[in-house]
Amino acid sequence: MKNWKVILSIIFSTLILYNSLRVSITYLYYNLDTKGFIEAYCENKDKPELQCNGKCHLKKVTKTTDEEKNQPIQLIDFKDILLYNQNISSHEIDTNIFQTKSNFFYLNLYNFRLLDSYFHPPNV
Repeated sequence: MKNWKVILSIIFSTLILYNSLRVSITYLYYNLDTKGFIEAYCENKDKPELQCNGKCHLKKVTKTTDEEKNQPIQLIDFKDILLYNQNISSHEIDTNIFQTKSNFFYLNLYNFRLLDSYFHPPNV
């Protein structure tokens, strides 16, 4: 059972990696082996006057990724937005809070106690 988990995780990891790097791999293949790329993927081989040189396939690949990115995900359906107009009432701050003086005083509860005897380990 453990082997299946490892195999499935490797398969899914490679699929995700390929999907994210598909366009980059296509451009890399075009730059490294242009003639082989044109022979394998060019759609206009019978029309050399267009001189697309395989760029037609590159446009197709980038177009599919752009379409995937531009599709918005509708998680919430905003059909009706209700807006309410509410009058703002004036609020006053009670100034008596700031005028009363509190009677705070400082309590010094610190007490120093000098120890006359110190702990010594027993003598052997």
